[in-house]
Amino acid sequence: LMKNQVDSIRGFSEDDSVAHFLNSSLSKTEANKVREDIVAKKTKLLYVAPESLTKQENIDFFKGIVISFVAVDEAHCISEWGHDFRPEYRRIKQMIRGIGDNIPVMALTATATPKVQGDIQKNLGMSDAMVFKASFNRPNLFYEVRPKIDAPKHLIRFIKERSGKSGIIYCLSRKKVEEIAETLVVNGIKALPYHAGFDASTRSRNQDMFLMEEADVIVATIAFGMGIDKPDVRFVVHYDIPKSLEGYYQETGRAGRDGGEGHCLAFYDYKDIEKLEKFMQGKPVAEQEIGRQLLEEVVAYAETNMSRRKFLLHYFGESFDEKNGEGANMDDNAVNPKPQVEGKDDILLVLKCILELKEQFKAKYIIGVLQGKKSQEINSYGHSAIESFGKGAEKDRNYWMSIIRQTTVAKLIEKEIETYGLLKVTAEGHAFLKEPRSFMISLDRDYDKIIDDSIITKENASAGAVADENLFQMLKGLRKDMAHRHNVPPFAIFQDPSMQEMAMRYPVNKEELMNIVGVGGGKAAKYGKPFIELIAKYVEENEIERPDDYVVKSVANKSGKKIYIIQSIDRKISLDEIAGNKGIEMDELIDKIEEIVYSGTKVDIKYYIDREIDEDKQEEVFEYFMEAESDSIDEAVEELGEDDYSEEELRLMRIKFLSEVAN
Repeated sequence: LMKNQVDSIRGFSEDDSVAHFLNSSLSKTEANKVREDIVAKKTKLLYVAPESLTKQENIDFFKGIVISFVAVDEAHCISEWGHDFRPEYRRIKQMIRGIGDNIPVMALTATATPKVQGDIQKNLGMSDAMVFKASFNRPNLFYEVRPKIDAPKHLIRFIKERSGKSGIIYCLSRKKVEEIAETLVVNGIKALPYHAGFDASTRSRNQDMFLMEEADVIVATIAFGMGIDKPDVRFVVHYDIPKSLEGYYQETGRAGRDGGEGHCLAFYDYKDIEKLEKFMQGKPVAEQEIGRQLLEEVVAYAETNMSRRKFLLHYFGESFDEKNGEGANMDDNAVNPKPQVEGKDDILLVLKCILELKEQFKAKYIIGVLQGKKSQEINSYGHSAIESFGKGAEKDRNYWMSIIRQTTVAKLIEKEIETYGLLKVTAEGHAFLKEPRSFMISLDRDYDKIIDDSIITKENASAGAVADENLFQMLKGLRKDMAHRHNVPPFAIFQDPSMQEMAMRYPVNKEELMNIVGVGGGKAAKYGKPFIELIAKYVEENEIERPDDYVVKSVANKSGKKIYIIQSIDRKISLDEIAGNKGIEMDELIDKIEEIVYSGTKVDIKYYIDREIDEDKQEEVFEYFMEAESDSIDEAVEELGEDDYSEEELRLMRIKFLSEVAN
C-alpha cells in the first residue's frame, strides 16, 4: 500500500525524492538514502507504519526534523470497536509526543461508526478537532444477499451474466480462495487467486494482470484491495459473509468507483456466523464481546427486510429516505421484497420455551423441543413433558431458526457469550411477553426460482433452466419404489439435489448421468438405468429441448487427492494421519470422503470408527439412518442429542452407513 501511494505521488513530480516510505523491507543503504533526502528537505511526504515508529532510532531521528503535520490513515484501526483493531495504532499519540510538541494531526478513515469516530478523537487527543464527513451513500452500488445454497453454481451464473467485466470475490480462508479460483477457471472464467500466503512476486503478478485486464476476476482474502484504485470493478462478491459491516462496506466500496455499475453480492449462511463465533473462543472476553456485537450487526443486515442502503447508512450514523433517496431502488429488498408473515404467536412460543428450559439450552435444542422431537437427549431431561413440547411441530427447522435469528436481531433474546450459545430472554423479551405486539417475520425468498427465471427472460430460453417440477416428482416416486425394493432409505439412492439437477439437465445416458452432482460411476451402474429410461421417455413424450448451459464443471486435479484418500483408507491409515499428510483439517477430509461415497464408491472406515466410537453408539446411529427420512446431520443431532454425539461422529457413521447400505 505504501509503495503504491509513493509511486502515485512521484508521478506528479520530476524528483522521486519528493515522497518515500520507511519500513523493514528497505535495505540499510536504501534506508540511509531516505534519511539523507529528509535531512536535505527534498522529501515532502514520508509513509511510515506504526510498527516502524515504535523503533527508538526512528523516533530519535524524527526529533531532529521539522515535521509540519502527521496524517493517520486507516484511523479506525485505533479503536477497539473498529473492524480492524491494531494495538500499535493506540501508541501513535504517545510516539508523536515523543517526537515533538504541538505537531498538528489529521486522521482519515472511510469506515467509522459514530462510536469509532469518538474513540479515534479521544485516543489521538483531538477533542477540539474540525470534523469533515462525506456521505457514506454510494448510490450506484446495488446490494444483494443470497442464501449460501449451491453457491458455486450461482456464482458462476452471476459472473457469466457479466462476461468480460471486472470483479473481486472475497473469501475468509486462503484454501477457499484457491478452490474458488480453480472452479472458475475450469468453467471458462479468467480468474486468479490472491492471498498473503503467495510470495510477493506472485501477488504482484496476479494484481497487475487484474489491473491490466488480462484477468477478469480476482479471488482474494481481505489482503487484496488496500490501495488498489481500479475504477471499473463491476461486482464485488463476498463468498463468505464478512466479520463486520465496516469490512463489508470497505470491500464493496471497491466496486463502481467511476460512478458506473457496481453489484455487491454476499452469500449468507448462519453456519458461517457460528464458525466465526467459534474462532473467537479463547480470546479475551472483552474482545469476544466486541466481535460478537459486530457479528450481530452482520446477521441483522443479512436478515433484514428493510432497504439495505438505509440499514448501512444508519449503521454509520447517516439518515436515508428509502423512497426518494439517491439509490433508493438499488437493493434486492427494494426490487424484490421478502415475503412476510405475522410472527407474534411464534415468537411468544420461543420466548416461553426458553424460559421453561431455564435458559440453559442452545437454539438447536429449543427447536427440537418446539417440534416435538423425542430424541434421547430431550427424553433424558424429561422435556417431552413440558408445555412447549411439540407446540411448533407443524413448522420446519429452518423456519424456527429464522424466528430465533430475527428475534435475536430485535434484542428479544441474546446468546450468552461465556457459555457460547445458550439463549437468554432479555428485558425487552420479558416486556414482549407481558405486552405482545405485532411482529412481522421475513421469510427467505425462493432464490433458485428468482435467479433461473431471470436467466430465462434474458436468454429467451426454453424449458430446462429451472428444475422441471413434474419430472422431479416422477423421479421421487421412482426413488421411493427403488428404496422399498432395495430396503434402503430413499436418500441412499440419490439425494434431492442430484434429482433436481436431473430434472434440469435431463441426462439420457450413463455418461450424462455421471456428470450430475453426487452421481459417480458406482451409483450410475447400480441405480442409474431406471432413472435414465424414465427421463428419456419423458423428454421424448414432452418434446423437450435439453439445455447445456451453466454446467458447473468440477476441478480436475481434485481426482488425484481422492485417489490418494481411497488408497490410504484401503491401507487402513488413520484418518488423522491422512489429513495431516495432505495438509488439511479433519472437516475437509470428511468432506472429501463424503464426495467419494455420494458418487457411489464404497469406502471402509470401520477400522477407524471402531477405535473412535463405541459399539452401542454405532448401532444406535446406524438404526437412526436406516429409519430416517433424510441424511441431514442437523436432524440427526437433534434426534440423537448433541451432548451424546459430536457432528464428526455422526458424519463418520453416515459415511459407513452409505458405504454399506447404498453403494
